[in-house]
Amino acid sequence: MLSQWFSRRQRRFSSLTEQELLAVAIGAEEEDAKLYRDMVAQLADFPATAQLFQHMAEEEDDHRRALIDLYVTRFGSHIPLLRRSEIAGLVSYPSLWGGGLQIAQMRQLAAQIEGQNRRFYQLAAAQSQDAATRKLLGDLAAAEGAHELQAVAREGAMDEADVGSEADTARRQLVLQVVQPGLAGLLDGSVSTLAPVFAAAMATQDSHATLLVGLAASVGAGISMGLTEGMSDDGKISGRGSPWLRGSVCGIMTTVGGVGHALPYLLTDFWLATTLALVVVVLELLLISYIRWHYMDSPFWRAMVQVFLGGLLVVAVGLLLGAS
Repeated sequence: MLSQWFSRRQRRFSSLTEQELLAVAIGAEEEDAKLYRDMVAQLADFPATAQLFQHMAEEEDDHRRALIDLYVTRFGSHIPLLRRSEIAGLVSYPSLWGGGLQIAQMRQLAAQIEGQNRRFYQLAAAQSQDAATRKLLGDLAAAEGAHELQAVAREGAMDEADVGSEADTARRQLVLQVVQPGLAGLLDGSVSTLAPVFAAAMATQDSHATLLVGLAASVGAGISMGLTEGMSDDGKISGRGSPWLRGSVCGIMTTVGGVGHALPYLLTDFWLATTLALVVVVLELLLISYIRWHYMDSPFWRAMVQVFLGGLLVVAVGLLLGAS
C-alpha cells in the first residue's frame, strides 16, 4: 500500500489551469455518457430506468459539446488527454460492460458520479476567472445536481420531490464516508492477515508466537491502510468526507479485522486456540458479507460466496506454507 504514494503522480485540483479544467471535464462527460449507455444495454427488463439513463447519456453528450465549443474558442483545437484518475480527489469508475451490478447499484453509482461532477463544476467555476467559462461551469453544476436527484429515485417513484429526502442523503453520506472505507479495511484486515497468522501457527505450533505475528500483521496493515485511505482523497470533490475520518475508520477496521482471529491465541492450548480462530474467521466473513448486502446492495449469497472463497483460499495458503 505504501508504494502507491510514490507511484501515483496526481495533480492537485487547485493547480489546474482553466484549460486543464475544461480538458478534464470534456473527458469525464464522454466517459460518463458511455457508462450510462452501458447501463441502458443491461436494463432491457427495466424500461423506465433505462430511459432515465439514456436521457442522462444524451445530456452528457450535450455538456461535452458545449465544453468543446468553449474550449476551442479559448484554447484552440487540441484538447490534451487528462483523465480523472490523474487528479487528486477525483474518483474514476470501473467499466460496467459484462454486467455484475443490480439496478439499485446502478442508481447508487450514477448518484455518486453526478454528485462528484456537481462538486467538480462548482469548484471549477469558483476557480475560473473567465466570465463565459464561469457561467457554463455553473450551469453544468446545476444540471449535474438534477441528474443526481433523478439517479436516486426509487423504482416506481420517479418524482424528484420524493427522492430528495434527508434520509436518502444521510444514508449516501454514511456509505461514502464510513461504510466504504470501513468495509475496505475490514476486508483487507480479515483476509490479508489470515495467511501470516495460520502460517505462523502451523510453523511454530506455539500460541504466543502466533499471537505476536497476528498482532504485528494487524497493526501494520491498519497503519498502512489508514494512511493510504487518508492520503488518497481530500473528499472535497468526491464527497467522501474528511480524510481524517475515512483514514481512521479504515485503519481501525483493518486492525480489528486482523486482531479478531489473532486473539484466540491468548489461550495456551494451541489446538483449541486454532479451532476458535477458524470459527472467528467464519464469523468475520459472514459479517463482511452482511455489510456488503445491507449497505452496498450486493446480493447476499453472491457476496458470501465471493468473500468466503477468497478468505478460505488465503487460509489454505497459510496452512500449507506453515506446514511445509
